[in-house]
Amino acid sequence: MRKFITLTKVYYAYMLEYRAEIVLWMLAGILPFILMGIWIKLANLGFTKMGEVDFARYFLSVFITHEIVVVWVIWEFESAVLNGTLSPYLLQPLDPAWRFIIQHISERLSRLPFMLGLIVAFFMLYPSAFWVPKLVDVLIYIPVVILVFLLRFLIQYTLSFLAFWTEKVSQLENINFAIYMFLSGYFAPLDVFPKFAKDLAYLTPFPYMIYLPVNILTGKGVDTKGIFILLGWTVFFWIVNRLVWKAGLKRYSAMGA
Repeated sequence: MRKFITLTKVYYAYMLEYRAEIVLWMLAGILPFILMGIWIKLANLGFTKMGEVDFARYFLSVFITHEIVVVWVIWEFESAVLNGTLSPYLLQPLDPAWRFIIQHISERLSRLPFMLGLIVAFFMLYPSAFWVPKLVDVLIYIPVVILVFLLRFLIQYTLSFLAFWTEKVSQLENINFAIYMFLSGYFAPLDVFPKFAKDLAYLTPFPYMIYLPVNILTGKGVDTKGIFILLGWTVFFWIVNRLVWKAGLKRYSAMGA
């Protein structure tokens, strides 16, 4: 815990040095609000059963959830392998994964004021969409969204281990992210998907990353089965992560590190 707190302070101070960059990343994350405008227009034209307020609350929740669970470890790890900075990490009595996780937590803390500002601005522009989530929903949402972050981190962190065998593994994240955007409920609620597409999405871990926590936050109900499936995917990728990590370290040592 002492190491965790110390590293959090260090990386939080580091993130504050790049406040302008944090603002730019926040502005890059406003895509859900643009999508909201498109779907509200379609709702007003009668193309969907969901109403304007439903879409407004949905995409605000998408924005909040995505800002919490966004992961970029693959670029950090790729750089650490190619530049050799991973070597001193391996000499320390701390798994490098903790360093990367704490970097993400510190970045979330630095984003928080800007995120709250955008939420306030949203409700000023759409006062009809204002709502206060039930306490029980919030208490369920928090551990679920933390679990989603861990799953997203494990998936991307596992992909980053391919840097032990090849360069530019970050390009794989572009494919993974594109699939995530379409199947998670980021671009549109899964309710508007055709049945075959919705069934296909549920064969992957992606719907449990956005659609599941968003429905909890907006009061649409708690999918208990979905939470257990989310937990199952997390355990699965943790096992895969540890196996690939061990194989990758052998490869890294063979390269002379």
